[in-house]
Order: sequence, then C-alpha cells, then structure tokens
Amino acid sequence: MNVQIDVSDKTILTNRLILRSFKESDLNDFYEYASVEGVGENAGWNHHKDIDETKRILNMFINEKKTFALEYFGKVIGSLGIEKYDEDELPEYKALKGREIGCVLAKDYWGQGLMPEAIQGVIEWLFKEMNLDFLVYGHFDFNHQSKRVAEKCGFKFVKNVIYDRPTGLMPSKLYVLRKS
Repeated sequence: MNVQIDVSDKTILTNRLILRSFKESDLNDFYEYASVEGVGENAGWNHHKDIDETKRILNMFINEKKTFALEYFGKVIGSLGIEKYDEDELPEYKALKGREIGCVLAKDYWGQGLMPEAIQGVIEWLFKEMNLDFLVYGHFDFNHQSKRVAEKCGFKFVKNVIYDRPTGLMPSKLYVLRKS
C-alpha cells in the first residue's frame, strides 16, 4: 500500500549532494536541465518548452511535498520523487508499505554516480525513518543508464510493463527493493 510521504522538512546529506525540498529560487536551475532534449524524455515527459512550464511544475513539486531537489555545489541538478506506485501492477505487495522512486538528472552530470548516491540516501531514510517495507523503481527499456542505477542500488527486476506516457506507449522494466 502507498503511504503518505512529506519531504518538505527533510534534508538528506550524501557525500556530494544535498537532497532537500524544492524552493522558488530553484527555477532557473530547474529550467536549465529540464529544457534539455533527452532529459525528460528518458523519464517519460517532454523537455520543457519555456520557463513558464518549469514554473508550473516547480510549484507542483513544492505543493505536493514529495520531490527532492538534488543540489550539487549550490546548484540544483536533478530531482528525486517519492511517487505512488501502481498498486494494481504489484498486488502481492498490498499488505506492505511502499512507494516508487522516480528520478531525473541533468545531462552534464550523467555517468558520475550521483543518482545512485542520491537514491541510496533516500532508501536509508525511507526504510529506517519512514519504516517502509519496499520501494519500486522503473525505467523504460531504452534507458540503460536507469537500468544501471537500479542494479547499483540493489533493486531486483520483477516484471515487464507498458506505460502510457506523454511521450507515447513505453515498454518498461519494474524493480523492487525490499527492506532487509
């Protein structure tokens, strides 16, 4: 079952990152990476066409209180959302507490191990402090970088799924990490 999550007052420190809630002053950093072709498309959304679109989504992040900003040396370079997972896709987890992790990283920072580092920090918080039993992670079949992130973070493949996203029907892989 999906549990309520609020990241608005939570800060997670990793070796290189500060994970914190988004704030209005993050607008330009957010637009800088969200407007790059290929960044959003890897996560199932179209890259931002203008700063007004970014501002609407930034306000949604702030109001929904479930998305961390990834800050690296004072600059926001990505986001990590603690999303509701599709309970119909995983009925065997109905009695357990869980959420899904969704993430995106600025293209200039790909391949540096920053996303696995961020996810490991969030995993520790969600399992130890929020007492979740499991986490879900998914990626589109073509997104080999996200597959590597899942593997590095210990997620185990459970099934193939098809998602209907703004970018089209997307064959995808679904992974689960159980609390040990």
